[in-house]
Amino acid sequence: MSENKDNKILLEVKNLKKYFSTPTGNLHAVDNVSFTIEEGKTLGMVGESGCGKSTTGRTILRLLEPTDGEIIFDGVNITKLPSNKLRDLRSRMQLIFQDPYSSLDPRMSIAKNIAEPLIIHKTVIGRKKIEEKVRELMDMVELSARVYNAYPNELDGGRRQRVGIARALSLNPQFIVCDEPVSALDVSVQAQILNLLQDLQDKLKLTYLFVTHDMSVVKHISDDIVVMYLGETVEKCDADELFKHQYHPYTKALISAIPIPEIGEKKKTEFIKGEIFSPIEPKNACRFAERCNFAKDICYNENPDFREIKPNRFVACHFAENM
Repeated sequence: MSENKDNKILLEVKNLKKYFSTPTGNLHAVDNVSFTIEEGKTLGMVGESGCGKSTTGRTILRLLEPTDGEIIFDGVNITKLPSNKLRDLRSRMQLIFQDPYSSLDPRMSIAKNIAEPLIIHKTVIGRKKIEEKVRELMDMVELSARVYNAYPNELDGGRRQRVGIARALSLNPQFIVCDEPVSALDVSVQAQILNLLQDLQDKLKLTYLFVTHDMSVVKHISDDIVVMYLGETVEKCDADELFKHQYHPYTKALISAIPIPEIGEKKKTEFIKGEIFSPIEPKNACRFAERCNFAKDICYNENPDFREIKPNRFVACHFAENM
């Protein structure tokens, strides 16, 4: 994790919303999400499947159009940037996909997959220069030169993900959304990819939004962590602080579920019971109330504000101070 404390704010998200229309009403996939990421830092975004973390990342990149809110990148509000100006933005904001196989074109060689963004954006002109750039990118992500003419189906998951990272780096971005980039990989390969991402961040001064459902992974790579539940942010703070003490019952449950490797050591696990709150036209209530052991009447009748209870410690819970 980066040690520099004097970085400027590269990305600011204010009250971001993304709703999807359904036959029974609007599905609130992302609802009033706000956070900032400093230049050169990693913000981890964690939560169970369906909580809206991947949708948040794709909406920030304008791959999905936001319903409301603001996305301010490097001081510029890009929320409603017209399509002709979005092209220039694409080179500065990139995405590493979860599935390293389906994100690559199986009909194209590894070299052509990596070269594709260079050709589309015309950042490198000429066959020889493109080949030099591709080989440079392959070396950067520690891909052997012998796979230059290979195809995605000839590589294992770890090397395919390295190709995906090389594609993301090809346009020299400042900001990258890492959308569960290691969840489809073996544990040993996960560590290699995480270390690679950290090395690249230090070398290239990259800024990451790292989306994952794995608490161990998010602790390893993040400077700050946002916990999401059913489209809303429920807790945000420094990564180390989050693992020392949790102020939201959902965060407590997530961290208590992390296995302890020590033999004989017992750990209390917080079990989450009850029905999941519907994200379609949700009522004004805490969305975790039906599954919370600490819920009281106010929780079922008023959605708590996402508030700062300590410096750089934000929580959405009526009773956070008692946790």
